[in-house]
Amino acid sequence: MLRVLTSTLRFPRPWKPLETRGCSSNPGAAGREIQVCALAGPNQGIAEILMNRPSARNALGNVFVSQLLEALAQLREDRQVRVLIFRSGVKGVFCAGADLKEREQMSEAEVGLFVQRLRGLMTEIAAFPAPTIAAMDGFALGGGLELALACDLRVAAASSAVMGLIETTRGLLPGAGGTQRLPRCLGVALAKELIFTGRRLSGVQAQALGLVNHAVAQNEEGNAAYHRARALAQEILPQAPIAVRLSKVAIDRGIEVDIASGMAIEGICYAQNIPTRDRLEGMAAFREKRLPRFVGE
Repeated sequence: MLRVLTSTLRFPRPWKPLETRGCSSNPGAAGREIQVCALAGPNQGIAEILMNRPSARNALGNVFVSQLLEALAQLREDRQVRVLIFRSGVKGVFCAGADLKEREQMSEAEVGLFVQRLRGLMTEIAAFPAPTIAAMDGFALGGGLELALACDLRVAAASSAVMGLIETTRGLLPGAGGTQRLPRCLGVALAKELIFTGRRLSGVQAQALGLVNHAVAQNEEGNAAYHRARALAQEILPQAPIAVRLSKVAIDRGIEVDIASGMAIEGICYAQNIPTRDRLEGMAAFREKRLPRFVGE
């Protein structure tokens, strides 16, 4: 059993440093719809994926999806990334879902292939080794909510965030993980109700149901959820990065199996952490009554 589980687990791989870019004052520079940002100073270790396609309200079109996959591939290999935030550069919108105008021009075969690609994108987000946070300051509908559901944590503006799997109101059904991740998040009966009705929720309603971790009052700049997501990321930053990543593996894989298998997965993950320098540092810091200095080794 342990041998089978070990072969299927996706443990954090050895990290390879990459040079990441800081956020520019013009996030849509060079015509890019997706920008990778690496924060500096006390926020070092927080990376951001900035979605900036104002002409289509960050709809999931071909170019948008390609650039998102490219950004994830880049960040996956960056040893400095301890937390990844998804946020929008378009005020009032997180991600409006599928680009239905673009999809209207596709054949049935092309639609099937593109939705399969979308499903793969959400899988890549869910499998990202470090914790991920969706900062929803505006609309997150259909595929936009599926993107947020693929993240580990979600923060929403209380009033300006509007979210829902509304595909049934368009003659569709969620096809990028919504039928699977929403019931895992909220339970089967409630997920069915929300999908069958295509209901839209405010940030406050979403928090009451457990769909988002935090709902915050919106500010004049329209980025209150982003600031709360940053604060949440700052809470994660000081913790041992390998232990955090292995905790994510244990939870994500363990929740899919029976409790006995889940305990075995936890044991495998724990064993992976035992030889790390960070574990020894944590014990030394406790003994010496000081804050630990984790380096991710």
